[in-house]
Amino acid sequence: MPRKPKNPASHSSRRKTGAGSSAASSQTGDATQIRLIVVSGLSGSGKSVALRVLEDLDFYCVDNIPVRLLSAFVQEITLRQDYAMFNIGIGLDARNRRTDVAEIPQLIQRLRNDGIACDLIFLQADTNVLLKRFGETRRKHPLTDSETSLEEAIAKERDLLGPVINSADLIIDTSATNIYELREQIRNRVGLRNRSALSIQIESFGFKHGLPANADFVFDVRCLPNPYWEPNLQILNGKDAAVIAFLDAQPEVQEMVNDISGFLEHWIPRYQDFQRSYLTIAIGCTGGQHRSVYIAEAVSRRLGKQHGQIHARHNELPEGRSLIA
Repeated sequence: MPRKPKNPASHSSRRKTGAGSSAASSQTGDATQIRLIVVSGLSGSGKSVALRVLEDLDFYCVDNIPVRLLSAFVQEITLRQDYAMFNIGIGLDARNRRTDVAEIPQLIQRLRNDGIACDLIFLQADTNVLLKRFGETRRKHPLTDSETSLEEAIAKERDLLGPVINSADLIIDTSATNIYELREQIRNRVGLRNRSALSIQIESFGFKHGLPANADFVFDVRCLPNPYWEPNLQILNGKDAAVIAFLDAQPEVQEMVNDISGFLEHWIPRYQDFQRSYLTIAIGCTGGQHRSVYIAEAVSRRLGKQHGQIHARHNELPEGRSLIA
């Protein structure tokens, strides 16, 4: 159902700005002023949380709109020229016909061709995590029935939403993410992103815990000297002063920081020219505690000088997973 912005009056000053538009513009609408965020993903992965965050940021949110009504809905918003509804959040999921779901990528592209700034966000989680979440909440999966078990429904939904995840601008895996971390990610990377800016996140991880599912680039720094083998550094992490001092003194570590930073500084502008909205860089060591954390922080600081706000996330440090450099 529709969720109106909590403070539509906050848009009043912008409404005055648009009052001087031409008569032709008022009849056809100006699609270039609309920002549309489409939130899709697996049931139980956090789509409702994402939409509530957008709603708190004064987005006009509609959950579970039929795919075939999306274009007409956006067209109506465009014609009305109501600034209180120019930031829109739409929830699309598997409760649509398979043929309609398959058309979502083409539909998104058509909206972009019309000048609408459109982000497609996809949330997912491991099957075992989803099974646990449904078991704890006792909610019914939308695709379960008398002949379809919960695990079968999750597999069916993954298959059904395949075309959507393949076209997503940003994929967020919530398997190891709590509700507060997800809210922060949606708020900082999606809701508050300037519509023309590239949102860059650099995250550290441990290879023994698996690769991040949402990474565009993955850098392996396991070849570097490991503070873990220093008895006084083992229980610390890459943000602690003693570990920083140890890695600062290693020439190959500094060479790795310089090489990764130089590579990204060269290629990030190409992604911006390609009109990408999101870029996620993952840096991994064995356990995700020392080397990857240190290098993620160092690269974030380096890139931040040229590209502004960089989001630094440390997957294996629960006390401070998501920071802003």
